[in-house]
Amino acid sequence: MEALIPEFDWQRVVIDPWTVDVASSIWIVLMGFFVAAACGLVGNFLLLRRMALIGDAISHSILPGLVLAFVVFKSLSIWVSFAGALTAGIATAAVIEFIHEHSRVKADAAICIAFTTFFALGVAMMSMLEAKGSIHLDAECVLYGEIAFVPLEMPMEWLGVEWGPPSVVRMGLMLVTVVILIIAFFKELMITSFDPGLADSLGMRPRLWHYGLMGMLALVIVCAFEAVGAIIAVAMLIVPPMFAGQISDRLSLRLVLTVAHAAVSAVLGFHLSMWLQCTTAGAMVVAGAALFVAVWMGDLALRKWRRVG
Repeated sequence: MEALIPEFDWQRVVIDPWTVDVASSIWIVLMGFFVAAACGLVGNFLLLRRMALIGDAISHSILPGLVLAFVVFKSLSIWVSFAGALTAGIATAAVIEFIHEHSRVKADAAICIAFTTFFALGVAMMSMLEAKGSIHLDAECVLYGEIAFVPLEMPMEWLGVEWGPPSVVRMGLMLVTVVILIIAFFKELMITSFDPGLADSLGMRPRLWHYGLMGMLALVIVCAFEAVGAIIAVAMLIVPPMFAGQISDRLSLRLVLTVAHAAVSAVLGFHLSMWLQCTTAGAMVVAGAALFVAVWMGDLALRKWRRVG
């Protein structure tokens, strides 16, 4: 019986990926970084609003939006998927708010009701269409993704230049969009996240910003679907901001640390997957979680040392 953990081979794990098949390694790591950074930046504002679970809700409830968009437009193009995901994401946020405000159900229970119902609806719709031969969506791909397949995509060409795998280009553009929007509306996002009452008194309409954030979350998650799937995207929404929150209380510094965490976890996770011969996206999340645990334990040790001193 082979050992669960393979023997560490420095040449195979560390050297070969950057000498034998450099292009594939670059695209895989770059995709992992783009997904973790985009999800993490949005996740910072979810944590501030104490809405970490809503990322899980929207990541699952996007499925019926994708299926319904196909039914309406008869296409699985990325833009049709975006439209379906955005609609489903905003609808989920609205349903959660409506249940919470017009019933005795608490916010966390409302989130669970919404995402389980929407996800079950999506699975039912998908199975009905598959039975008729109208559509085929790989459920495992939707849930888990496979980032290792990214280098196999036909490169995107524009203006006579090859820009790389389409999914990487789209995720990179999504990250740039998220960064631009955060920079442009940093004050509004910060105030509506920390103090909705103050934001309302200043005429910022916090509910509108809430739905805007949910829409951006939906778009980020549907972009990440192709590479890491819905479940791992949820981890990338939460782990990088938690890492940053252990180091600093300043929101601007947290955002920078989130991007740094995304870069380090993408590289470490890639090499971890080469060593353990496991799914790359999952290994990136494990690496990111290990970074969080290291910072957390270091913070606990520092506090203990200060008390003793």
